[in-house]
Amino acid sequence: MLRRLHPEQPESFAFSAANQQWAEAQITKYPEGRQASAVIPLLWRAQEQEGWLSRPAIESVADMLGMAYIRVLEVASFYFMFQLQPVGSVAHIQVCGTTSCMICGAEDLIAVCKDKIAARPHELSADGKLSWEEVECLGSCTNAPMAQIGKDYYEDLTTESFGKILDDLVAGKVPTPGPQNGRYAAEPLKGLTSLTEYDSGRTQFNASVELANDLGDTVKRIDGTEVPILTPWLGKDGKAAATKAAPKPPKAPTPGKSAVKQAEEAKAKEDQPETLTTPRDGKADDLKMLKGVGPKLEETLNELGFYHYDQIAAWTSEQVAWVDARLKFKGRIERDGWIEQAGKLAAGEETEFAKRAKEDGTYED
Repeated sequence: MLRRLHPEQPESFAFSAANQQWAEAQITKYPEGRQASAVIPLLWRAQEQEGWLSRPAIESVADMLGMAYIRVLEVASFYFMFQLQPVGSVAHIQVCGTTSCMICGAEDLIAVCKDKIAARPHELSADGKLSWEEVECLGSCTNAPMAQIGKDYYEDLTTESFGKILDDLVAGKVPTPGPQNGRYAAEPLKGLTSLTEYDSGRTQFNASVELANDLGDTVKRIDGTEVPILTPWLGKDGKAAATKAAPKPPKAPTPGKSAVKQAEEAKAKEDQPETLTTPRDGKADDLKMLKGVGPKLEETLNELGFYHYDQIAAWTSEQVAWVDARLKFKGRIERDGWIEQAGKLAAGEETEFAKRAKEDGTYED
């Protein structure tokens, strides 16, 4: 299925303060240079906050992780758990339409969605509270037909029970998830045929439904006000995760190190290009005029001490290797021709990319 961004997009996106703290803490799970591994958790958090993934949300996550926008869009459009269009403010209904559910009445459930929500999938109901879609197998074949609503499965559905669930959601209620025909879990419809001695000691609901029942509102989306997320991998809470250490230059040789090690470090120091602590005259060049440089990468270059086109234009092949080793995406300098572009911009010329970027306000990262 072709998945595209919704034609109507909000002007901007920003994580709430609590979600921003959570997101920054998640990034610290991964080693330096591997922050892109946090892309799915951050996209999911953005969707939980807004209900769906807008283009500004996707680009915001990309900026946080130093990724090209297209790479994050590829992730968002590949996984069907990400919604690329607005969904119901109360709940988005996902009806399983694969073999077991289809045989057991999924088409009847879809008819209920068309009647009570909207004629087509991904359309909002008249009051904006619900939306729906048909999805592939959700793995609850024994309890077919079923639907996922929010974080829970509603199983053993009939048109009557499913219709009541939708009505309750619109009315502000949270129906009890799990089997809707009296079954405890996934035992035979006629009752247990084995392990019957365990039947009398069980809780009112199976473990999944019990947890949902205890939470009380499982269609409520995460908004960052939940119990603070700890970062045990750091040994401290998420507040400390917000500070990122700037890239460190190679350390000077110290007594006691091997001659080979000291020689390697001396060579690395020789290869380091000229850097500045602040831009000349307090005014840095707009490095985003270089193809392949976006806000995040410009910030990284500034942290390394590069603020001007002529600095980049002067890099030797050894110095390119030094800088490249400190960027998250290796090979970008030569691939996008930074040195040639920087030379032209430093001489007051205008590159094709810089001209386009000024005209339409776009840039790459």
